[in-house]
Amino acid sequence: MKIIAFLIQAGVIIAALACFPNTVEAHPHIIDAKDKIEIPVDILLEELESVQVIFFGEFHDHVGHHQAQLSLIDAIKKGERPLAVGLEMFRRDSQIDLDVWTSNKMPLLDFLKIYEDNWSMWPKYSEIFLYARDESLKMVGLNISREITRKVASTGFKSLSIKERELLGNVQCEVDPSYEQFIKRAMGGYGGHGDQFLFFCEAQLLWDTAMARNIIEFLEHNPDYRMVVLAGSGHAWKFGIPRQLLDQSDISFKVILPEMPGRADRNNVTEDITDYLWLDEGDDGWSF
Repeated sequence: MKIIAFLIQAGVIIAALACFPNTVEAHPHIIDAKDKIEIPVDILLEELESVQVIFFGEFHDHVGHHQAQLSLIDAIKKGERPLAVGLEMFRRDSQIDLDVWTSNKMPLLDFLKIYEDNWSMWPKYSEIFLYARDESLKMVGLNISREITRKVASTGFKSLSIKERELLGNVQCEVDPSYEQFIKRAMGGYGGHGDQFLFFCEAQLLWDTAMARNIIEFLEHNPDYRMVVLAGSGHAWKFGIPRQLLDQSDISFKVILPEMPGRADRNNVTEDITDYLWLDEGDDGWSF
């Protein structure tokens, strides 16, 4: 209870800050992966206007990444089309609770219990969730049961029962060599070997496929909406959720990734990884 009380107190303070997402003064440095040049923010926003889904990758424990995400959400929300925020951080089975939260009908203490059942690091994510509540901004849970992904990572996709596969929509999970290479690159060259590596790839692929399906389902029911998807950089890479979105639909998208030295940085970024690379120049975050 002491931890929750502390988080509530921190949340109240952050709530005030969240009302002013543009107070962060850091300047964003965005590289266009196609032309390898830095582009101004107004050009970035103009290009993002042409797509329905924007993936913004993150390091989960990096406060600056979440400040940047919030700033982008705030900027895009000012457009003509309604906006939703897709979350790796919440399971699909918690959607009802998310809807109650963003309708401002749930006390913070109650929501924190649900949040902690889904994710962690509330102080790092609180500004985004408080902003969504205060602005009545739709949030969409994209994730699947941790028990499922852990089971696949441990004993492989074939170990899932018929019932478990049916709950996933009878999704297929066939890892090809290009996906294995993507996983190794996403992990900085460390991927293991043998069945354990295959099982890990299957778990990641299953995860990406399910999240893509949940994005598609939401947009099928809400075709006027655009969506900003917040996910770990390994999921937001074009070989992650975006590839599954492309395989299953014709929904347009763009990808923004933070710089990841040795994996996706200003020296080796390519268009097959991301559309834009956010350069971390030591700033806590950025705003428009």
